[in-house]
Amino acid sequence: MVQAVATVAPGEKQPTVWHSLEISEAIARLQTDAEIGLSSNQAQHLLTSGGANELTGKKGKPWWLKFLLQFNQPLLIILLCAGLVKALSGSLVNAGVIWGVTTTNAIIGFIQEAKAESAIAALAKAITTEATIIRDGQKIRIPSRELVPGDVVLLTSGDKVPADLRLIQVRNLQIDESGLTGESVAVEKHTQVLTPDTGLGERKNMAYAGGFVTFGQGTGVVVATGNNTETGKISQLMEQHTDISTPLTRKFNKFSQNWLYMVLGLATLCFVVGLSFRGFNEALEAAVTLTVSAIPEGLPAVVTVTLAIGVSRMAKRNAIIRKLPAVETLGSATVICSDKTGTLTENQMTVQAIYAGGHQYTVSGVGYAPDGEILRDEQPVDLNREKGLQECLIAGLLCNDSHLETKNGRWVVLGDPTEGALIASANKANFSQPTLLKQMPRLDGIPFESDYQYMATLHNTPTGKVIYVKGSVEAILQRCSLMLNTDGQPRPLDCVETLKQTTIEREVNIMARQGLRVLALAKKLVGNEQNDVDHADIADGLIFIGLQGMIDPPRESAIKAVQACQTAGIQVKMITGDHAITAQAIARRMGINKNGSVLAFTGAELAKMDKTELAQVAEEGVVFARVAPEQKLRLVEALQSKGEVVAMTGDGVNDAPALKQADIGIAMGGAGTEVAKEASDMLLTDDNFASIEAAVEEGRAVYKNLLKAICFILPVNGGESMTILISTLLARDLPILSLQVLWLNMLNSITMTVPLAFEPKGQNVMQQAPRHPNEPLLSGSRIQRILAISLFNWIVIFGVFEYIRQTTGNIDLARTMAINSLIAGRIFYLLSISQLIPNLIAKMDGTMKENVDIPAIGFGILGAILLQIVFAHVPLINDVFETAPLSLQQWLFCLGVGSPMILWATLVNRLDPPN
Repeated sequence: MVQAVATVAPGEKQPTVWHSLEISEAIARLQTDAEIGLSSNQAQHLLTSGGANELTGKKGKPWWLKFLLQFNQPLLIILLCAGLVKALSGSLVNAGVIWGVTTTNAIIGFIQEAKAESAIAALAKAITTEATIIRDGQKIRIPSRELVPGDVVLLTSGDKVPADLRLIQVRNLQIDESGLTGESVAVEKHTQVLTPDTGLGERKNMAYAGGFVTFGQGTGVVVATGNNTETGKISQLMEQHTDISTPLTRKFNKFSQNWLYMVLGLATLCFVVGLSFRGFNEALEAAVTLTVSAIPEGLPAVVTVTLAIGVSRMAKRNAIIRKLPAVETLGSATVICSDKTGTLTENQMTVQAIYAGGHQYTVSGVGYAPDGEILRDEQPVDLNREKGLQECLIAGLLCNDSHLETKNGRWVVLGDPTEGALIASANKANFSQPTLLKQMPRLDGIPFESDYQYMATLHNTPTGKVIYVKGSVEAILQRCSLMLNTDGQPRPLDCVETLKQTTIEREVNIMARQGLRVLALAKKLVGNEQNDVDHADIADGLIFIGLQGMIDPPRESAIKAVQACQTAGIQVKMITGDHAITAQAIARRMGINKNGSVLAFTGAELAKMDKTELAQVAEEGVVFARVAPEQKLRLVEALQSKGEVVAMTGDGVNDAPALKQADIGIAMGGAGTEVAKEASDMLLTDDNFASIEAAVEEGRAVYKNLLKAICFILPVNGGESMTILISTLLARDLPILSLQVLWLNMLNSITMTVPLAFEPKGQNVMQQAPRHPNEPLLSGSRIQRILAISLFNWIVIFGVFEYIRQTTGNIDLARTMAINSLIAGRIFYLLSISQLIPNLIAKMDGTMKENVDIPAIGFGILGAILLQIVFAHVPLINDVFETAPLSLQQWLFCLGVGSPMILWATLVNRLDPPN
């Protein structure tokens, strides 16, 4: 079970479990007075010794350190060393270009990196407010940061709770703690003592920092401030889980490490062999050139651009990515842990079932809008003939402290969501709350109290004065002796006990099994001389009117999205602060299950499990209800320990640690708190689970395009490296120089590879199982593809260089033609793995199913051709890169040499399809 607030009373060493103490004992431990409060001197002393009521966190790294850390990558370190070697050998131009390339990569990484962590600052905002307190016996208002343990705080409707309080007096007090506990309904508070192991969401004698008072009044004594509050505990959890790598970063780190070992080995071999056949300078040039050629300098930039394009596509589907690697992480997710309220559901309570006059009715429509109708046996009802139903709707409309209004074209409730649902159901029968209140004005009322479990209002009606009552089934039924029939006439409850145990209880159970929250409604006719109402007036003699069952219904789009995710092999789990029965019913409605089962576990059950048990339960369970912040975090860690890639949604303060720990944290852009947003990797602008499914689809497409880009870039590095190594082993002049390699690897590669990021997603992307989290970036078939294309590239470079040098004697011309022949082959290879030609054919015959950016590949090819014209014909480039102009016949020669790639790539594509 979640532990109590870890605060220490003055003079004590052990944390105090405040909710388990009597009010008098809590006040005594805090050395305060409920009537007078602290003295100013006491408060000042406590503020000086204990600190302000604000959260403090770790300072972020300075910007210059973040920039320098961008160079802390094995491949970039090798490039920096290669540049240093060239500088020491006197080749300053070469060194400058190499350093320029590494610096460009570092700048790109620095720009795309997420801003400094500001979740702790957002948490501080969550408890920054003003508070009305009693000090020195006087009521005063002070900034919440000046609160200290022992201060007596006064709460009223609309206030934000400024610190953790042990409540000492309440009057109909209700507090919305959804941001902390996940409970979607405001919690009704009391002052009674609770057991020490009471869960966070059940501590009804406590008020926690960041909560909102939605109804009533209360007084509480401050027991914890700043980092010692429950919100502060969450901030500490977040600080402990800040460096979570993503599957993409892990794979790239592994790839970089393996590639680094290969590069160092080949460079060393090249240098040693070069010393044996040639001088030191030539051997050094060969080793440096091989190092530069083997490192895919353009790959980080291509990856960044590809992910950025994925970000743009996701934004169009209501998913805003805050951290670039999250794009790919979504595509590899194996588990989505979703909050219930507002994500899977509409976040609008809706009456769906009514029992009145001995009949069952269903109510169509969703939310607070008056759209929908009331049906009996799937047929619209005639209210003139359904007087019992009429009375049930009127009772729910009048015995009500809330009202509905439209805001920005959307119906919203001002007040309690359950009362809003009662108003909406009456509106669907064309009843108007303002009109009825004019016809049947309220004279008096009894507000809802947890001790009585009902609310009552007295109205003056055209037929006399009536008390309407609504509340729990148990509280209402025990006060009833009559019930209304279909015609709205009271009749005796014959066999009362039998009726209670069969008909009504059966209807209640039917609604409860559907996850509906059931309210019972009743009335009592009173004399015209009565102008007020008291509890004694409704102790008995009530007429049972009916039941209304309501629920926050699941979104239709979310139901389809859940099915799509499960078809794609992604587990969907519901983690919520709501009751287990309600959550389980919603899960069944949505089809959320594992092997047909909907196993549910509560936070109390999870708290008793060790890591091994929790890991097993996390894998098997589908619904996790009444969970505390630490338990959400433990669930994510447990799933990750089983090798799962976890996406976690959330909107409250309580969700922040789990969002940060998850491989991909998803916050609600609309209903989410700033804390949750800052801790997340992605925001949903429509707070809809369906947008997660869309983002997963885009993430999978992005990953496929990334693999395609890698398999396009690396064969160039492979061909260059093979050329340099074999030339060195054969003691031949290098067919390609280090600066020319950088031109190819940066400018040309980026120009031709970036368009692959615009490739459309495959039609069956969501019918495939998730990739295994440990699947390497380069599988066996991809390595074979890279080697096969590298072999062709080596043949082209080495063959053209040797042929032109021997026939013309011009080594600069030979190198220029060898490079341009390589580019020609790359263009044919790009066409073979892209969807440009199939899309053009589909567009011409009208079979294309979506709007695809066809020109991207074309522009990439055109850009590559223009760059090579500059490479060969601009005098400055000729001088720096040691190239030579080409004639038309020589250009056509290069094109002809590269054309066999069409046949070679076709054969490779059959062995390893690119899509």
